[in-house]
Amino acid sequence: QVQLVESGGGSVQAGGSLRLSCKAPGYPYSSYSMAWFRQAPGKQREGVAVLNSCDHTSVADSVKGRFTISQDNAKNTLYLQMNSLKPEDTAMYYCAFAFGCVATIQKYAYSYWGQGTQVTVSS
Repeated sequence: QVQLVESGGGSVQAGGSLRLSCKAPGYPYSSYSMAWFRQAPGKQREGVAVLNSCDHTSVADSVKGRFTISQDNAKNTLYLQMNSLKPEDTAMYYCAFAFGCVATIQKYAYSYWGQGTQVTVSS
């Protein structure tokens, strides 16, 4: 069982920044993938960024150049640095985990999920 705890959400004005954190006791594992997803009211959950133990990282086109995924193995923590935030980035953000090297940020690939942290961007 992998438990994930997100933090760092909040309310900011457009153009502002936030850094989300996802703490996972026991992480990193020998082979793993971790990703960030988001879900706005009335919309499907969409992948934002992925990072895995095979040195692969990628971000969705909608956030490319603004969001960065990273990790601190010493702190067992995954991060999502979000800059130049827009109102359309408003959503609940979720951390997700999969064993093995997964390159996709499709939700079907991930078995473990956090409870989410809310991000609200006002214009």
